[in-house]
Amino acid sequence: MMDWQQQIDADLLRGNWVQAARRCEQAIEQNPEQKIACWYMGLIALLQGQEDDAQVIWLTAMANGDPAQIEQWTFDLAALLQREAARLQPVDRRCAWLLRRHLQEITPGEINNLLHLLDLALELEQFDPEDLVNFQMIELLDAEAAAVDDVLLLKVLKQALDRHPEDSIAVEFAAACLPHARSPQDWIEVLLSHVITLATTRNNNTLACRYAELCLRLNGQHPPTLMSLSRFCQTEGRYAEAIEFAQRYADTCQHLNEKITAHALLLRALMGSGTAWQAAIAAQQQQIALLHAWLTAADRLDRLPDATLCSALFFAPYLSDRPQETRALQNQVASRYQTLLHRSIEQHLQPDLPALHYSDHRKLRIGYLSRCLRQHSVGWLCRWVFHHFDRDRFEVYAYFHQQAELKPFSQQWFADKATQSRCITGAPGSIAQQIRSDAIDILVDLDSLTVPATCSVMALKPAPIQATWLGLDATGLPAIDYFIADPYVLPESAQDYYSEKIWRLPQTYIAVDGFEVGVPTVRREQLGIPSDAVVYLSSQSAYKRHPDTVRSQMQILKQVPNSYFLVKGLGDEQGVQAFFEQLAAAAGVARERLRFLPIAPDEQTHRANLSIADVVLDTFPYNGATTTLETLWMGIPLVTQVGAQFASRNSYTMLMNVGVTEGIAWTSEDYVAWGVRFGQQAELRQQVSWKLRQSRYTSLLWNSKQFTRDLEQAYAQMWKRYVENQENLS
Repeated sequence: MMDWQQQIDADLLRGNWVQAARRCEQAIEQNPEQKIACWYMGLIALLQGQEDDAQVIWLTAMANGDPAQIEQWTFDLAALLQREAARLQPVDRRCAWLLRRHLQEITPGEINNLLHLLDLALELEQFDPEDLVNFQMIELLDAEAAAVDDVLLLKVLKQALDRHPEDSIAVEFAAACLPHARSPQDWIEVLLSHVITLATTRNNNTLACRYAELCLRLNGQHPPTLMSLSRFCQTEGRYAEAIEFAQRYADTCQHLNEKITAHALLLRALMGSGTAWQAAIAAQQQQIALLHAWLTAADRLDRLPDATLCSALFFAPYLSDRPQETRALQNQVASRYQTLLHRSIEQHLQPDLPALHYSDHRKLRIGYLSRCLRQHSVGWLCRWVFHHFDRDRFEVYAYFHQQAELKPFSQQWFADKATQSRCITGAPGSIAQQIRSDAIDILVDLDSLTVPATCSVMALKPAPIQATWLGLDATGLPAIDYFIADPYVLPESAQDYYSEKIWRLPQTYIAVDGFEVGVPTVRREQLGIPSDAVVYLSSQSAYKRHPDTVRSQMQILKQVPNSYFLVKGLGDEQGVQAFFEQLAAAAGVARERLRFLPIAPDEQTHRANLSIADVVLDTFPYNGATTTLETLWMGIPLVTQVGAQFASRNSYTMLMNVGVTEGIAWTSEDYVAWGVRFGQQAELRQQVSWKLRQSRYTSLLWNSKQFTRDLEQAYAQMWKRYVENQENLS
C-alpha cells in the first residue's frame, strides 16, 4: 500500500476527516487517473453523513470509464467499503449499516453483504420482514453455490425468527437457508426453539409444524423433531401422519424414560384418530410394562426426569374402568418422579426455593396454576370462582402457565378479577420460585395429568398446601395434599387407592352460573330428518368413543326405529365416520340414520345447536364433563353409565345435583334401556326437561356463588389443619 493511503487510513481511525480529505485532494492532483483517492474521498463524505456528496464523487470519477474500467473501479470501491464496514461494525453499527447500504447499491447481489445489512438492521430495530423480499434473499440463496457465510446466515435467521415469529416470509427464508447449513444440529436447535415458542406461547401449531418439517429435512431421524411433528399433526387433524411420526419417534428411543414418553405420544395419536382402538389397547399394555420396568430401573440423575412420566397413564380411564389398578401404578410413578426430580435438582445445584413460612398477610392467599385459564373446558368451569371469590377474606393469584400473552377471555375472566395475575414461562424451578416468592398459602393445580409441566411445578412444593381440582384426575404426587371431589364423583372406597386426601365438598365439586348461548345454525330439515323423529346426539372427542359404548348406542337406535343419531367431535373425520358406519352395520342399523356434524365455530353456537337433540347419549368409561353441564343447562335429557373411576362419574354427580335420576345407568344394559325409554316416551323426555329447567333456580350446580363459599370454607379448614400441625410439630 502507498504511504498516502496508510496516512488516510490512520486519519480515518482517528476520525480526522479534514486531514484525510486534504490527502485525497493531494493524491488526485498528483495523479488524476488514480481512482482510489476518489473512492476514499466519497467514503470520507459518507462517514460525515454527506450521502449525496459521496454519490456525486463516485459517479463523477466513473463518468469517462469504459465498461472494463468501470467494472474494476466498482470492484475496488466495493472492497474499500467492505473493509471499512467490517472495521466499523463492532464499534459503530449505524455507520457500518450506512456503508453496507451503499455497498448494496453498488453490488446488489453480494449475499454476505446483504446478510450483514440484515444483521445490522435487526440489531438497530430497523428490520422489516419485507426486506427479505426486497433484497431477493430467497432467490439469491437458491442460486448461490458455496460462498454464503453460514454462521452469519444462521445468526440472521435466529434474530428474524425471534423478532417476527409468525411472519410467513420467514418460513420461506428458513427453507431457502437449509442447503447452506454446514452444521445441521445447530440449525435444528434454532428452529426447534422457535417451534416450541410458536406452539406453547402463541398456539400457532400450523406454523410450528412447518418449521418442524424443515428440521426433519436436516435430520430425518431427529427424535425431538419427530416428537414435535406428531403433536402438531394431531392438532392439525393429520392423524395418520401423527401416528407415523410417533412410531418413528418410538423407534429412535433407547432409554426407558424416552420410550415411555414415546408411547404416551403414540397413544395420543392413536386415540386422537378415534379409529385405532385395538392398536391403542396394545400400546397401553406396552406402556404399563415400560412403567413397571422403570419403577425398578437404576436412577438416572444426569438430567431432570421427563415430566411426561406423570401423565404416562393419561389414556387409561378412556380405555377401561379399573381405578384400583390404575391409581396404584399412577401413585408409584408420580412418587418416584418427584423423588428423582428433587435429587436431580440437588445434583445440578439449582437454586433452592425460598423457605415456606406461615402466612404473614391478613387474607388467605390462593394461587391457581393452569395452562387452561382461557377458552377451554377448565376455563369455562373455574371462571366463576374468580368472579365470586370473597375479597374480604381471600387474595387470588392467577398463574397463566406457559402463556406469554393473554387473549380477551383470559383477561376478562381471570386477570381482571384476580388480586394478582402472572404469565409464567420457563423451567419448573423458576416458576416454583415465583410462586414461593408470592407467599401463596394454598396452590391449586387445575391441570393435573393433562399438563406434565404443571406436575413438575407442583412436585417442587412451592406452597405449604397444595390441592388438585378439575383437570383429569389426581396426579398421585406426594407433594399434593388434597384432591377436591364431592359425595358422588368418587365412591366411598376411593380413599383406599388415592395417595392424596380426598376433600369432599358438601354437594358438588363444580358449579357454574350458566353458559352463554348463541343462535343455532343446524336445523332438522337441513339434515334431512323428519320433524317427528327422535334425535339422539353424542358430542365428544374421539378419545371418548369407546367401541363398546358405540355398540350400546347402536342398540338404542335399533330399538327406536324412528330415530337418528348425530355425531360431533374432534377426530379423524373420515375415519370416525367409517368407524360408526361399520358398527351400525354390524347392529343392523342403516347408515342413513347417522349424521356427522362439523365442529361449531364457537362455544356459543355449539350450545345453541344442542337443542336439535331430544336425548344426549353420554360416553363410557370416560363421561362428559363440560359437555354434560352444557346439556343439562339446555334442558336436554341425558343417558349416562356410571363406573368406579372419577372420569366415569362426572355426569352422575351432575345429574344427582340437579335432582334427576332418570337416565342414570349402572350397567351397559341399563344404558340401552334408558336410551330406549327416552326414545319411546315423549312424556318422560318432557318431564326430565322440565326438571332440568327448574333446577336452574334451585340447584347448587347453577349457583357458583354458593359453591365458591363452600370451596373457600374448604380452603380455610385446610389452612387451619396446617397451622395446627405446624404448631404441634414445634
